[in-house]
Amino acid sequence: MNTENQGYPNFPARPPPSSSSPFASAPPPGVPTQSGGPESVGFRPPTRPFTPSGPPMAPPVGVMRPFQPPLVSQIPGQGIRPPPPPPSSNSFPSTAYGPPGGGSFQRFPTPPPSGPPTTQTLAGHFSPPMQPMGPPSQSMTSGVPGGYASPPVTGFQQSMPSVNPSYPGVGGPQPSFPPSSYPPQTGGFAQPPGQQNLHPSYAPPTSNVQGLAEDFNSLSLTNIPGSLEPGLDPASFPRPLDGDVEPNTFAEMYPMNCHSRYLRLTTSAIPSSQSLASRWHLPLGAVVCPLAEAPEGEEVTLIDFGSSGIIRCRRCRTYVNPYVTFTDSGRKWRCNICSMLNDVPGEYFSHLDATGRRMDLDQRPELTKGSVEIIAPTEYMVRPPMPPIYFFLIDVSFSAAKSGMLEVAAQTIKSCLDNLPGYPRTQIGFITYDSTLHFYNMKSSLSQPQMMVVSDLDDIFVPLPDDLLVNLSESRNVVEAFLDSLPLMFQNNVNVESAFGPSLKAAYMVMNQLGGKLLIFQNSLPSLGAGRLKLRGDDPRVYGTEKEYTLRVAEDNFYKQMAADCTKFQIGINVYAFSDKYTDIASLGTLPLWIITDGVWTRWLRTLAKYTGGQVYYYPGFQSSIHGDKLRHELARDLTRETAWESVMRIRCGKGIRFSSYHGNFMLRSTDLIALPAVDCDKAYAMQLTLEETLLTTPTVYFQVALLYTASCGERRIRVHTAVAPVVTDLGEMYRQADTGSILSVYTRLAIEKTLSGKLDDARNAIQQKIVKALREYRNLHSVQHRLGSRLIYPESLKFLPLYGLAICKSTPLQGGPADASLDERCAAGFTMMALPVKNLLKLLYPNLFRVDEWLLKPSADLDDLKDVLRRVPLAAQSLDSRGLYIYDDGFLLVLWFGRMLSPDIAKNLLGTDFAAELSRVTLQEQENGMSKKLMRLIKKVRENDPSYHPMCFLVRQGEQPREGFLFLRHLTEDQMGGSTSYVDWILQIHRQVQQNA
Repeated sequence: MNTENQGYPNFPARPPPSSSSPFASAPPPGVPTQSGGPESVGFRPPTRPFTPSGPPMAPPVGVMRPFQPPLVSQIPGQGIRPPPPPPSSNSFPSTAYGPPGGGSFQRFPTPPPSGPPTTQTLAGHFSPPMQPMGPPSQSMTSGVPGGYASPPVTGFQQSMPSVNPSYPGVGGPQPSFPPSSYPPQTGGFAQPPGQQNLHPSYAPPTSNVQGLAEDFNSLSLTNIPGSLEPGLDPASFPRPLDGDVEPNTFAEMYPMNCHSRYLRLTTSAIPSSQSLASRWHLPLGAVVCPLAEAPEGEEVTLIDFGSSGIIRCRRCRTYVNPYVTFTDSGRKWRCNICSMLNDVPGEYFSHLDATGRRMDLDQRPELTKGSVEIIAPTEYMVRPPMPPIYFFLIDVSFSAAKSGMLEVAAQTIKSCLDNLPGYPRTQIGFITYDSTLHFYNMKSSLSQPQMMVVSDLDDIFVPLPDDLLVNLSESRNVVEAFLDSLPLMFQNNVNVESAFGPSLKAAYMVMNQLGGKLLIFQNSLPSLGAGRLKLRGDDPRVYGTEKEYTLRVAEDNFYKQMAADCTKFQIGINVYAFSDKYTDIASLGTLPLWIITDGVWTRWLRTLAKYTGGQVYYYPGFQSSIHGDKLRHELARDLTRETAWESVMRIRCGKGIRFSSYHGNFMLRSTDLIALPAVDCDKAYAMQLTLEETLLTTPTVYFQVALLYTASCGERRIRVHTAVAPVVTDLGEMYRQADTGSILSVYTRLAIEKTLSGKLDDARNAIQQKIVKALREYRNLHSVQHRLGSRLIYPESLKFLPLYGLAICKSTPLQGGPADASLDERCAAGFTMMALPVKNLLKLLYPNLFRVDEWLLKPSADLDDLKDVLRRVPLAAQSLDSRGLYIYDDGFLLVLWFGRMLSPDIAKNLLGTDFAAELSRVTLQEQENGMSKKLMRLIKKVRENDPSYHPMCFLVRQGEQPREGFLFLRHLTEDQMGGSTSYVDWILQIHRQVQQNA
């Protein structure tokens, strides 16, 4: 008897694409249809005829032809397709591109032509008649007999230049753009072999060619009448104005999958063969954030298997999960990863009902939930669980005391003592350094700490090793006394040297018995002892040469070896770098970052021993009066957020596939075991998949992430996330199920890694070429059945991919040359982006920009959902109105942009008596009026939405250069700034390259 878990909902049809896309317009409801019937071709004539002057013009290159199905279509074997829904009035929320008083064009149906259909263009020309279609190609037909693709119905949309008179030097009026919508789609998957082995209610649906034939968007080139310039309308370009949308395509189909914030695949449709995977051209892999904060209202269930022990597969060691099946009246269970039949322990046994479900299924969360946390028994420990340990290595040289860093750090650490995880087991210790090392005895029997100075930097030893790391609950008074006196002890210090290397070695000697988290506060370039660094600087002559990458890699092998040693003894390192000078983040950053790939750069990147799974916080030009709040918040979160100690992570997947490369902040202990001395909810890891077999024979592929760690409470735990994805034979389905956020996370990490072995130009070109190859392959899928002409087509799921690709190329680690970002700034930004979860990374690549002056003038409103209060606008100068007030937010930086024509009353209410002063000398403070209080509440809400970092707030007035350019204009991703490419030019470049050899 082979019974299985039953009673789960059947697969729903694949949900339709978003109706808010601006590329396909349905005829508005209520417009009468002429005698042509449902197959008539709609077009939208100009409001008034265009009469060209001068010599005759050549026909336009192309027209905007959004793909559009017939109003009612009869599909053999499928019945009548209903008409599409009416267009949404909110398809393009921004009004920045609307003309001042211009109206939208109308669309009227036309009777069906007697011959081949024709399409009218903007200038009154007609495109050549469409040739009759032949039978669809094999790749476009369904596995269901009789299935074929529906013929397209073609329309057009007006394309005109877009500019805005409100921003000086840019533009003129623009036409408004009518709302658009898509018809509902029904797509699915090809039926793979072995379907009978899957749960009946989890079988992937059969393929339907309607999805492949209709599910694409398009942009088309055309010439502006009287001009040789291409007339792409920027208002029609896709923009992620709603932020990151987590994929939920399979949420109903596979309700027991873990949440996408824990595991996001680059596509939720796994290719069935190596040949199909080779045509994908996009990264095939996943982004994992094992300790991501649970969705609101949900918690990861804690499970204790007790005397039965943890239920795992004997062969592949997979943990029991919702997708295993029970057989032999409940006495055996089959592993969903390797199909091994395992015995059920007597303590875990339960009878099966008539449908094959365990009788105790409702009391077994591990069999119903995709994410669980298991209490590990003693056999999962190689030593007793370590206590939470925080060790501080603090620079106390002249610049550290003068900038105020020392005082802010001491105050923040003291304020967090009550909230450190693991009370009463938490341990703490300190070392300070300038040209000598200062150790502190904090034994609980002392009333004041004792300082011991070691000046011999060549032969480091640790005095009183048992009293340098103390239990916080026992030595609380001594620790507080030390933190109170620390700024005063060194306030008059004039020593400018930094013995960072020897102090790092001393900290390692103190911590290597237990491990823990080492927090380094570094204010100047290491200049004495082991690990001293010379001032390399940022030599502009090296950029563009083969030696350019040497600026961005570690200079001294000392730090590589120290990082490897720290990882071996479970020491995770976070670096807080403060400087108004060059600090060599590339070498210091070696401590918290490890990268390993199986690609061309493997040998070089493996030598960069960036092992400890930590993080870099960079504060250029630190002054406590300006940057103090940022340091307080970020240090406090680092100290108080829940941390997983002495962790290892492994990701298992089904037969025939494996993870071949890993990208992030960690050490790879074996081929698939990731070592993480300290991990938290703000860190994510990317990896790429490889098919080991020529052809996959299973209908689905399962993935399981297992993180074994020590909780702050002292328990050894295993956090398990399980997900399933179908195997498909249709490349079009892979595109439809693509996840742009996950793809961009992998792309970003690959590009940053490439800068460590090559030129910035090479990394930027690699991003563009990957996008071109993917869109060219997608074009080839549809070129047989559709006259694509000059159109650039792409799937709904990847409509933001080109824009995000441009944003990666303009990001701090990759942008421009030596004049665009300092070397330290590039390195720090690269280390940060390598660890960011998907949502944070996408926000950094395409930040929020919204107008607030109109909202401030309205009556007070609830701020629970910012999307309901404020509407994002595109990151372009054309979006800016000189009469407005805008907020820019990328998660790390907040900028308030004051238009030069903003009402003086608004400026005075927000800035007080300084409203007319140069804003570089003004600090935003709450004023005694309702408008100011409302703005401060809004800024607080923006910061609380993403507590990972504390974005500093800067004020900028239109026209104040170079401040405006440095803080604001250079972040307008869609504009051409310096030598960078604009969004329009980027699309044109991709369009031309896609058409080559297509």
